[in-house]
Amino acid sequence: MSYKHISVSETFALLDKEEVVIADIRDPNSFQTGHIPGAEHLSNANISEFMMHKEFDQPIIIVCYHGVSSQGAASYLVEQGFEDVYSMDGGFTAWQTQLPEHIER
Repeated sequence: MSYKHISVSETFALLDKEEVVIADIRDPNSFQTGHIPGAEHLSNANISEFMMHKEFDQPIIIVCYHGVSSQGAASYLVEQGFEDVYSMDGGFTAWQTQLPEHIER
């Protein structure tokens, strides 16, 4: 089993579904400056706690800057037993370009 790719528009469509988790792995300053509404900041410092509080079958979408680093993080979560993990193609940069009105600050 491995992670799946998801587009910005597909991610946006899932935002209304409460069970989806958006995990943003960018640095804390970038996250504070702006992120997808409802996103959680995920880092090496809090990943253990993050994994303890999530269900293995809960959809988790990993977001980074450009959609590259998120693939490694998504792979890691799948290796830990999470079943429904996505890497958002284009990352937050693509989100900012396509949905600038949907940024939480």
